[in-house]
Amino acid sequence: MSKSKINVGNFFEDFKIGQIIRHAAPRTVTVGEVALYTALYLPRFAVQSSTAFAQAIGYERAPIDDLLVFHLVLGKTVPDVSLNAIANLGYADFKFLIPVYPGDTLSATSEVIGLKENSNKETGVVYVRTTGANQRGETVLSYARWVMVKKRDRDAPVGPEIVPDLPKSVAPSELGKAAPAINVGAYDKALAGSRYFWADYDQGEKIDHIDGMTVEEAEHQLATRLYQNNSKVHFNQYYEAQGRFGKRIIYGGHVISLARALSFNGLENVFHISAVNGGRHVNPLFAGGTVFAWSEVLEKAEIPGRQDIGALRLRLVATKDKPCADFPLHGADGKPDPAVLLDLDYWGVLPR
Repeated sequence: MSKSKINVGNFFEDFKIGQIIRHAAPRTVTVGEVALYTALYLPRFAVQSSTAFAQAIGYERAPIDDLLVFHLVLGKTVPDVSLNAIANLGYADFKFLIPVYPGDTLSATSEVIGLKENSNKETGVVYVRTTGANQRGETVLSYARWVMVKKRDRDAPVGPEIVPDLPKSVAPSELGKAAPAINVGAYDKALAGSRYFWADYDQGEKIDHIDGMTVEEAEHQLATRLYQNNSKVHFNQYYEAQGRFGKRIIYGGHVISLARALSFNGLENVFHISAVNGGRHVNPLFAGGTVFAWSEVLEKAEIPGRQDIGALRLRLVATKDKPCADFPLHGADGKPDPAVLLDLDYWGVLPR
């Protein structure tokens, strides 16, 4: 059998600095994806749930959930960037730039911006800058991420180590670009589920989101298929039975969406993720685990030129099988608490 037509994915030594990859399979987003996303995560933010609510405050209609846009774009990149990845390590300089609506078609392009071979010579870290665009060629989001990828040949030569200098945070002046002018007077607090706006939150405030959600095996695989993310580690038990964990790993983005949905309880009016400053998948999650979450307000910021919305810089922490009343993050030894799954630093916007 000829293998010349089969895509086995790129290995670490296949990547080159400056390489541009146009990813296959543009995706038209429909209300079908929205309904399934809601069934998987239970997000309750009014702007994304109700076209009537969204139109009343200034949107064309209910926009696609920010994280659903992210997952669909990232899913395009997997066959070229992370099909042979061991782990998705982190994100930085992540900006949502214009809203996406049902009927829009998303495509993705990535540039390799960094490479670092690991000391074991068996893997390396690949840094990419990915942009997602709509059918008009407008960039809807842009982000950097880095993944640990296997080498095909341990002894294969690689180029010089280059680790990109990524910004520590997105500036407030860059926020709010994907949110239209908001009619705050028409923003119905009762329908949104909370009376708390931007002025009601304080820097340093911590919020235990209380609720937990258990992840089922079929559920996380269905979610990852929705995004057309075909990474082996999420689906192939035959393959993963021979790996380091002996079972399938839940896609890290699934944890992000679960934590974001859980954060509704306490952050009901943070209707839009404007940017992600950075994030780490601290520990893997497997089916049967129950996800809890808590948030901390790291910073409050006015957005230049916007009197309608303000920004909260939020730390969102997700845990496995550990409620968050005591805000778990680090253990007594200063190392990450083994229950922590996700440590995400993002800017959310809400009415002023």
